[in-house]
Amino acid sequence: MAAPMAAPVAAAAARALRWGCGAAATAPLRPRTGCLPGSRWSGNWALGAGAALGRILSVPARWSGNSSALGSLLGIPAEAPPAPLGQHPPPVATSKEEQKRLLQHRPDQPQNPKVLRIAIIGAPNAGKSTLSNQLLGRKVFPVSKKVHTTRCKARGVITHEDTQLIILDTPGLTNPLKVKRHNLEKAMLTDPWDSMKHADLVLVLVDVSDHWTRNALSKEVLKCLSQFPHIPSVLVLNKVDILKKKYLLLDIVTDLTEGIVNGKKLEVKSAFKSDSSSSAKPPLQITQASPAGSRAPGSPCRQGMDQAQEGSGLDNSRGVRDAKSSPVTEEAQGPKQYGHKDLKDMKGWPNFQEIFMLAARRGEEVDTLKQYLLMQAKPGPWEFHSDVLTSQSPQEVCDNIIREKVLEYLPLEVPYGVTQVTEMWEEGECGELLIVQNLLVPRKSHMRMLIGKGGEVISKIAQEAGQDLMNAFLCDVRLKLRVEVKS
Repeated sequence: MAAPMAAPVAAAAARALRWGCGAAATAPLRPRTGCLPGSRWSGNWALGAGAALGRILSVPARWSGNSSALGSLLGIPAEAPPAPLGQHPPPVATSKEEQKRLLQHRPDQPQNPKVLRIAIIGAPNAGKSTLSNQLLGRKVFPVSKKVHTTRCKARGVITHEDTQLIILDTPGLTNPLKVKRHNLEKAMLTDPWDSMKHADLVLVLVDVSDHWTRNALSKEVLKCLSQFPHIPSVLVLNKVDILKKKYLLLDIVTDLTEGIVNGKKLEVKSAFKSDSSSSAKPPLQITQASPAGSRAPGSPCRQGMDQAQEGSGLDNSRGVRDAKSSPVTEEAQGPKQYGHKDLKDMKGWPNFQEIFMLAARRGEEVDTLKQYLLMQAKPGPWEFHSDVLTSQSPQEVCDNIIREKVLEYLPLEVPYGVTQVTEMWEEGECGELLIVQNLLVPRKSHMRMLIGKGGEVISKIAQEAGQDLMNAFLCDVRLKLRVEVKS
């Protein structure tokens, strides 16, 4: 009996060692042959132990200051980037019982605990789950180019020293018509609003690569912000790496903030007039009107604005906000309340406290946002044990990752009709995780699409999903998928 018992213990020790070393599933995949009895086709892949998880890149991305994204656009010399946070996130538990024990376990409170609950909202496909995964340092939320990949709210937990950040990953704000069209859960209409009720800070994510939507917040987002004006909000411009004409970021910022950031009116001046197709950086001037003495001399924000003015042009070519007008201050009256009629005429939200520019998919600039969030945490007890990474069960993590791949490989509305049924979830003799899942489709034509020629599609789905599952669980994973028509 000693030999069989030793294998799971050794596997658990190896899993803990990988966590301590920051390991992830970057090892080569080993295809296995054979199909499950009774299935038309099975994608079956096993993964070997992996190498190290690449650290999140840390490049300044804040709106103001010497090390800001704005300073980079204007050629202001940057300060040294912040030191990487360094802690490796814990793996997701591999069994329901283990995850339940962790969630019910009393949090290991430090001496002076701090906590911050963060709601991430935005239009569908803005990159909310991608950003959440990058902040967590491990992929636990599904990501796809198709809309409505995230189907319900889930929590991610970042524990760093004495601070705990709780990320409330939510579905994209949508409307009843789209919920019916995509056969989505009705909870997708209410989950973002429920997350806002529990949030200490809200991140509003905007995809700047989408030229149809980037210059205006959706009505659903504006309505959500207007219902909770007391919650501090931060604008996050995502996918800036895809935007070729970087100078457009200044116009986007002006539109999305109504020309006001942190209670101060912005003035944007550009000497760029005629050749609007060029991607060259124009001379720019950014100023903030503020009461005398409202900021300490030599502050990073003041220095960044002063340096931006020195080498700038003064040609006012576009919708410039009047910096001489009275500044907007909220200290006396609190955030202004906006009614339904006000929202109809608004493109942006004038109550943002900060602006960040990043590329979540590549991990660029995410660490700067993460450090800012850690600084915003307030004294308060932790809600989760430090070994918890997500509130989701292991099966939910698995279902989400497989659904992500199905969304990627099937066209149009087809993937929204796939039903997932887990047939087996066991730990093998050597500590590996054995998963068998059925994918049920409504039509034979859908089954042929999902299987692909010679089983190519289902094999790719199993391969990529298994790789992501190993990243999440930090153990060997053997995933088998089979496709059937719903009876």
